[in-house]
Amino acid sequence: MASSAPDSAVAAEPAAADKAAAGRRVVVAVDESEESMHALSWCLANVLSSSSSGAGDTLVLLHARRPRPVYAAMDSSGYMMTSDVMASMDKYAAAISAAAVDKAKRICAAFPHVTVETLVESGDPRDVICDATEKMGADLLVMGSHGYGLIQRAFLGSVSNHCAQNCKCPVLIVKRPKE
Repeated sequence: MASSAPDSAVAAEPAAADKAAAGRRVVVAVDESEESMHALSWCLANVLSSSSSGAGDTLVLLHARRPRPVYAAMDSSGYMMTSDVMASMDKYAAAISAAAVDKAKRICAAFPHVTVETLVESGDPRDVICDATEKMGADLLVMGSHGYGLIQRAFLGSVSNHCAQNCKCPVLIVKRPKE
């Protein structure tokens, strides 16, 4: 009976060693804001560059594209918009997402030792970020804060606060210094 405890401890060690050898999976939530780009730069300089070797770490740039509102299918007079208008709105949303991810990739280019992956998902950013970090087994989520005051947070909600409360992995919220 005494030998079963050491066997289970030994069995757990290879899995932990494999994960350590594979490196960390750090997710940075990016959008088109300067706050998220500051959080990305801070993460690259302070989290990923400070690792002992840096090799094996994977940075995932996660962008949550907000879905088109249901009411967007109607104009102000109540008429349905044409499929061309709807397609144009979708194309514009895709262009905004691509621009945010491209800007983030350009920032990452200065850190060639970090493997960079991108993931763009549609949905409420709070849910997309929490679900994606859990699915990919993230070791850390890094995100910026817009610095909303109490009233703005009450009306608009806070994505970073929601993620800090609901994500399964550690969450690091980087505040942009005031200019």
